Amino acid sequence: MAENWNSANKDLFYGKDGDLAGQDKESQEVSMLALHLLQSSLVFINTQLLQTVLRDPKWAGKLTDEDRRALSPLFWVHINPYGRFRLDMDTRLDLGLAA
Repeated sequence: MAENWNSANKDLFYGKDGDLAGQDKESQEVSMLALHLLQSSLVFINTQLLQTVLRDPKWAGKLTDEDRRALSPLFWVHINPYGRFRLDMDTRLDLGLAA
């Protein structure tokens, strides 16, 4: 799982050559802090999505204790790092938070 997460970091954040962006130490530090914010945000959203799925009773009976131990919010297959993004600020992700 860690290798997959490191691959996500490289694809989502680093430049073509895998170098940290920025000419000086201060801008590299700001870039690294931005990466940490991106990682934290992604893990938060993924955790919310997992919790929403796990609240569904039909999943509760399918997952064993071993399956639950293997769950991790460190996934990014739903991220599109290329192309256009249509951002609609009038809609929200349905994460079941209102319930």
